[in-house]
Amino acid sequence: MKLSQFKFKLPENQIALYPHSIVHEFENEDGTKGSFRVTRRDECKLMVLHRKSQKIDMLKTDAKGKPIKGEYLDFRNILDYFDEGDTFIFNDTKVFPARLYGTKEKTDAKIEVFLLRELNEEVRLWDVLVEPARKIRIGNKLFFDDTSTMVAEVIDNTTSRGRTLRFLYDCPHEEFKRELYALGEAPLPRYIIDKRENHHGTPDDLEDFQCIFAKNEGAVTAPASGLHFSRELMKRMEIKGLNFAFVTLHCGLGNFHEIEVEDLTKHKMDSEQMSVSKEACDIVNEAKASGHHVCAVGTSVVKATETAVGTDGLLKQYDGWTNKFIFPPYDFGLADCMISNFYHPYSTLLMETAAFGGYDLVMEAYNLAVKNDYMFGCYGDALLIVND
Repeated sequence: MKLSQFKFKLPENQIALYPHSIVHEFENEDGTKGSFRVTRRDECKLMVLHRKSQKIDMLKTDAKGKPIKGEYLDFRNILDYFDEGDTFIFNDTKVFPARLYGTKEKTDAKIEVFLLRELNEEVRLWDVLVEPARKIRIGNKLFFDDTSTMVAEVIDNTTSRGRTLRFLYDCPHEEFKRELYALGEAPLPRYIIDKRENHHGTPDDLEDFQCIFAKNEGAVTAPASGLHFSRELMKRMEIKGLNFAFVTLHCGLGNFHEIEVEDLTKHKMDSEQMSVSKEACDIVNEAKASGHHVCAVGTSVVKATETAVGTDGLLKQYDGWTNKFIFPPYDFGLADCMISNFYHPYSTLLMETAAFGGYDLVMEAYNLAVKNDYMFGCYGDALLIVND
């Protein structure tokens, strides 16, 4: 397929800058007014695509099954589409606070440093991105706190924006990581940060931009579809008899890179580290063998399972890297259901969703989402694709 086939007009006001939440307003004794935001991660809108019947559900229904005008499905309605024995596969990667703000030695220029991964624990080497990159050269030092105890030296250029930093901080590694992360923000995508009034994350983002089941640290962006699951919803899923399996894929910034070629076969994805355990394989393969649905929660899970599925349609243990790029047409080998968010035009995440749900049906759903004020992006609304 061609890049231009994934174009659609997305209004700026439909890009979610915060997670789904309820704003409570109050009045103080002195007459001043205030407000606070309470996140409701499982109450975003939900759209459901039926792959075989080509039907699209957006509205709740009454006792007779008739759609109720103006009452949209919310994410908790996902329970209505699954039965006992069906299995959900989650990505349990854990996001770390990768965005730091420092100052350059001598000039005091403000520099954003985005941590990508630690290269060497012993000498505190990190692969990072810097902005503005033109100001940062080999030998420069950056200071990250008022006491000048967290200092880093630039020791290499890796790409136009990429640098290798050595942090000059003498203490046990765990203490260093704790101090470093205390200075960081949640690594929200640029399309969120750039559109917020102060161009920064908030302390709430450290919790909101993390799945409740996150376990294995290594991601620099959240597996967004997993953000919709609350503890209450997962308990209700357990009570209904649904099974959970967990794989790990450390989501990288490659998900947000612009595609610069019209012919999608020529686009190369960044590699991401992943692992699939024997326990996950056993849970998923038992569900498949017994004829139950297997639902991949997010594009990262689909990427991981399609990397690790065998020719027999069963999930295999895996520990390594993947740069799999999924776009239509694609013959999926494992999951028969998928949860996704609504993503930007031309994005690889949209392409993977279109491959799973069918290009025409998914693009029709996106048009409906725009017309009905669904929210897009990592903090946006959800799309469920089922196999009926």
